[in-house]
Amino acid sequence: MTNMTFRKSKLATTLSLVLGATTMASAGAEENTASVEEEVEVIEVTGIRGSLTKSMDIKRSAKGIVEAINAEDIGKFPDTNLAESLQRITGVAIDRDNGEGSRVTVRGFGPDRNLVLLNGRQMPTSTGGRSFDFDNIASELVTGAEIYKSSDATIATGGIGATINILTHRPLNTPGLKATVGVKAMDDSSTLEGGVTPELSGLYSNTFMDDKFGISISGSYAERESGSQQAEVGTGWRSFPARINQDWSGSNADWGGVPYENQIDRPSPTLDDSNIYSVPQTTAYRFEEQQRTRINGQLVLQYEITEDFVATVDYTHMTNEIDRQFNDVSAWYQFFPSENVWTEAEPGVFSPLYYSEDYGDAIQDFSMGASVSGTKAESNSIGLNLSWQVNDNLSLEFDYHSSEAEETPNSPYGSSNVLSTAAFIREASATDFTGTIPTLAVRGSAGITPADMQLTGGFFRNDDNRSEIDQAQLSGTYELDEFGSIDFGINMMTANKTNLAVQVQRDEWGGVGNAGDIPAEFFPEQSIQDKFDDVSGGNFENHPTMSADEFEIVDSLFMWDFESVLQYARDNYAMMVDPALAGDCGTLYCPSTNYARDTNRFVEEEITSYYVQWNYDGEIGDMPFDVHIGLRYEETEIFAESAVLDYTGATARWIGSNETVFAQPEGNSQIFLSQEGDYDHLLPNFNFNIEVTDDIILRAAYSETIGRADYSQLQGGTTVATLYSAAGADGNSGNPGLLPLESTNYDLSAEWYYDESSYVALGWFQKDVKNWIGQDRGTAELFGIYDPRNGPKVDAARAAGAGDDAAIRQYIFDNFSDNPEVYMEGGQIVIEGVPGDDLLSFNTTTPGNSDFENTFDGWEFAIQHVFWDTGFGAFANFTVVDAGDEYNNRILVNPPYDNTAVVGDTNDGVQEGISDTANFVLFYEKYGISARLAYNWRDDYLEATGNGAGAHPVYVEEYEQFDFNVSYTFQDLEGLSIFVEGINITNEYRRKHGRSEYQVLNVYQQGARYSLGARYVF
Repeated sequence: MTNMTFRKSKLATTLSLVLGATTMASAGAEENTASVEEEVEVIEVTGIRGSLTKSMDIKRSAKGIVEAINAEDIGKFPDTNLAESLQRITGVAIDRDNGEGSRVTVRGFGPDRNLVLLNGRQMPTSTGGRSFDFDNIASELVTGAEIYKSSDATIATGGIGATINILTHRPLNTPGLKATVGVKAMDDSSTLEGGVTPELSGLYSNTFMDDKFGISISGSYAERESGSQQAEVGTGWRSFPARINQDWSGSNADWGGVPYENQIDRPSPTLDDSNIYSVPQTTAYRFEEQQRTRINGQLVLQYEITEDFVATVDYTHMTNEIDRQFNDVSAWYQFFPSENVWTEAEPGVFSPLYYSEDYGDAIQDFSMGASVSGTKAESNSIGLNLSWQVNDNLSLEFDYHSSEAEETPNSPYGSSNVLSTAAFIREASATDFTGTIPTLAVRGSAGITPADMQLTGGFFRNDDNRSEIDQAQLSGTYELDEFGSIDFGINMMTANKTNLAVQVQRDEWGGVGNAGDIPAEFFPEQSIQDKFDDVSGGNFENHPTMSADEFEIVDSLFMWDFESVLQYARDNYAMMVDPALAGDCGTLYCPSTNYARDTNRFVEEEITSYYVQWNYDGEIGDMPFDVHIGLRYEETEIFAESAVLDYTGATARWIGSNETVFAQPEGNSQIFLSQEGDYDHLLPNFNFNIEVTDDIILRAAYSETIGRADYSQLQGGTTVATLYSAAGADGNSGNPGLLPLESTNYDLSAEWYYDESSYVALGWFQKDVKNWIGQDRGTAELFGIYDPRNGPKVDAARAAGAGDDAAIRQYIFDNFSDNPEVYMEGGQIVIEGVPGDDLLSFNTTTPGNSDFENTFDGWEFAIQHVFWDTGFGAFANFTVVDAGDEYNNRILVNPPYDNTAVVGDTNDGVQEGISDTANFVLFYEKYGISARLAYNWRDDYLEATGNGAGAHPVYVEEYEQFDFNVSYTFQDLEGLSIFVEGINITNEYRRKHGRSEYQVLNVYQQGARYSLGARYVF
């Protein structure tokens, strides 16, 4: 047993604690009107019920709307992943990466709108955003997490949805010897490679010198072999209005427009563009494998120098290495005249049930790509905390930490890449969109052999993201006796983010060498359809005009060996190019570490904040209450510097029907740009809590908060994509002058604590948010590049009757081949831009603040109930969020199809990530058995509005997941327990779609994973 000192709130009339796994003991604290400070003997709590009770007590005694999760025992958090535990909290939903929780959404606000702290400190991230990636931290190191849904002045700004504070072990909080060791073996069904991977964790904590000096050492090591099987239209959909006077093809008939003829159940063309239709860009299957190695460690030293002064030094290390391999097979639609079967998915929105193109004599490529890459995320933090009880009235705390995080390439082939091969055998393509996954058919694919395969294009990319934070915080509390207390503090933080990127690209998508050059043994054949165990697609059986036998459904691919083919390419297809562009190996078939020739972006924030808050306890009649009134002032200064490539004088080369590239001219250098921005805010808050009976608490809260822009949005400089199509070239830049989101928040809640471990709560919240950050779109003729797709030669070809890209290119070659800018290279026509052609126009996007204001409101309901001494218990929650208007799928904003006025609506201010959520957990804990079954549900939601060419929506479909864990503690071997865990035991998959459910974007089959392990607590 240990002694713990705590401030007894008048709201907390009972502190319920758990002894062991099955018996309940309460440490009741009687009312003491003489002093609000008292020593209370508490009993170390373990088990599910103890964890829930501790979390309930934190919620009950909080200043505002607060939720919490606590470890069931030392080194044992409720779930295998911290994010998986957080999703059990009312109003919290998670994003998953490779089937594992990675980032959180709270009350509809996405990951970058929630501030995550580690022991009260803001930590750097290894990505371009502000969101902490929970993949990087092992749950065994965490003792608890507090989720602040309402704000007070003492809480750092930046979290509009919530501020989440992750807590790790401190030895003086649990004096004496505490130690645990755990081992686990995991079997992940998502991987096609198979195999069991290990996890190890341990924690040692002890105190010495009469519990005045403490040391805590904790660490974990985990490997995971996982995979995914994906079917996708990964490059998105193109949408057009159905127009009467343009043959139902929009204004760009040769790139995405659909002819009026040979369409079944086609949408009626209209004069006002009120009907729209969409066509797919690709259909692809992708099979990925991942190997993750995660290492976490923490060292904490604490010394109670005097009874009133405690010093803490801590060091935290996190490493997460991920190696990735994938093979894919895809068919790019060329938007030849197509024959399609349509459905009106919703009024005015038409989607193809079946989409098909016949290429005649213009045989197209059937592509198969592969990749081997790796990244390493690493973060280190060292901190100092000094806590001083100056006298009976004044306490001070100083906290400082210096932390860094980085994500770097961890493979000789780069942090990302793809190498592509193709067989030029595709006579026709079709996709059946009637099933869960799209079914691809390619005429000519049935007899494909390795002798048909030919190397085409590829790219190798290195990204280096680095972040540093230095933060000093001085805080204090001054007791005013009968007049309450004053909290005060100052926080100074400098945070910087650096993004380096360099890409080597070989754009010979028309083929390198000859078919059959590469040894056949590099191309083992495997089935496609039998890899999708949990999802299925159509098989063209219900096509109204053609039988299923007329479609060659793609059911095989060559899972070719990336490293063998890459080495063959290096040995046989090296090109003489500018050495600065050829990669470190000099062949165009490797990444570069010469970041100086590409993207280099830096942004630094200096944030200074001051706060003061008055806290007061009193009574209204016989009802105790407490009130907290605070004010926080924030100053933020931003400096951004960017070095980006200057493409002035670059030559654009039209090398394929829809592929045009340009590269930095030899000798060109980077352009260095710098920009600055600043803003300040005065942020008030008010929290009021009243205990209307011994068991019922009512709360009201008001606050103003801010949410800062992503670092990636603040970084200045313009970058451009060097591969473009008929839709044009794309460029984007950051904006250091962005203002943060500003939110005015209201909260009301009622909580009934009707038993020792049971309660029910109902809450309402509203957030009025302005300064939303959107994309300012425009066009600009950057760098003075001449565009071979638009000029006199193209005009002459069209005047002669050439309708599509292939015909235009052939006409130019037949009639202008005596010009030096028109020639044949590798069997492919190349047309270069020259003076007299139009200048290349870039579709540019820049983040900017809008005038739109949006109101979020919602209801939260939670219940936790323990069924007396049966060992059974349950908790459940449900959150409903409303963010105003839903996205209107009939609005097209990609020029020149802006039909906003036609449908009488806009999508300005429509918010992403908003969804209802629910959780239910049933548990049993008795006789050494501890068992839990958890259900998590998230409704469908709008994930993004900028997919593909133009602003197309991305919807994530409704998702549910079942998890369980069961453990047994041996009665005669005290401290030893064995357990089994299951994640996603019903093999749920994730699916995303566009303007209708038929417009599939991605289906991600992720499988279940199971673990068997043992723990021993000393």
